[in-house]
Amino acid sequence: MLTRCYRGKLSVWAALCVLVLCWFYVFPVYRLPRDKDIVEEVLRQGDVWHKNQTGIDWYRKLLTDCCDPRRMFAVTKENSPMGKVLWYDGEFYHSHTVNNETYPLFVRFQGAKCAVVGNSGILRHSKCGKDIDQADFIMRCNLPPLSKEYVEDVGTRTHLVTANPSIIEKRFQNLLWSRKAFVDSMKVYGSSYIYMPAFSMKPGTDPSLRAYYALADTSSNLTMLFANPEFLATVGKFWKARGVHAKRLSTGLFLVSLALGLCEEVTAYGFWPFSVDLDEQPVSHHYYDNILPYKWFHAMPEEFVQLWHLHKSGTLRMRVGHCPPRNGKS
Repeated sequence: MLTRCYRGKLSVWAALCVLVLCWFYVFPVYRLPRDKDIVEEVLRQGDVWHKNQTGIDWYRKLLTDCCDPRRMFAVTKENSPMGKVLWYDGEFYHSHTVNNETYPLFVRFQGAKCAVVGNSGILRHSKCGKDIDQADFIMRCNLPPLSKEYVEDVGTRTHLVTANPSIIEKRFQNLLWSRKAFVDSMKVYGSSYIYMPAFSMKPGTDPSLRAYYALADTSSNLTMLFANPEFLATVGKFWKARGVHAKRLSTGLFLVSLALGLCEEVTAYGFWPFSVDLDEQPVSHHYYDNILPYKWFHAMPEEFVQLWHLHKSGTLRMRVGHCPPRNGKS
């Protein structure tokens, strides 16, 4: 009788502990600064920025030690041979074993100044297009529009662009019907890499493979890269240990992490998760629309705070306002 009672108390305490841990995960005890405080901090910093080579080297070492971006950021023939089990980083109970169908799709992947371009509405009227296009390697997020009305603010060149499977589903009907609209829309990215998280969540695998074949069947100039789920998982842990509490990191932070691990110098544009700009004027969520992300899925303000710390230390540079003319002082 006593043993049964003791076990019953243990079960109650275990349940309470789980509830408390879940509560702290969803509602952590720390609090971010208010949006207004962050804006004031950015204004105080101004345009003064000094490159800190020691900080850059140190952060590259941190990311290399934890995540090895140079070798692991994409699924390649070297890191994912036949028979390797790829565990989906977003759904831990699903996996994909590299087989005769998927192995041929993987590339062999053999210090530039890099630009990582987010999609925030802060880019509108920024006149950062020429600045962005001067970078040696330009990364963009989630197949953004680069049409004529945006060129002055976001530029034209691309070397790597991400594509979430959800975009393939919503914008191109999962490529189950005509693939022409998808192939035509990809031409704006020239001969860049398309970076897709095919093995992040199981529902995203088939749309990613269909996107690969749609480009391959039309002899497209683009090269498909599949994000390595091991890299995505380790980068997620890296930032969680530094105060980013989210169900999943944003695509932009994954790309910044990649750039910090690979590039000689990194400048980030279009990373601004707030509803007003530095002049307290309204800002749309994206430079091309105002569709908001799913609540609680990303923690954009937390990500911004971490990136701003790196900006202040000279480890990367963030552009959050207007870009100066190319012939002016930066």
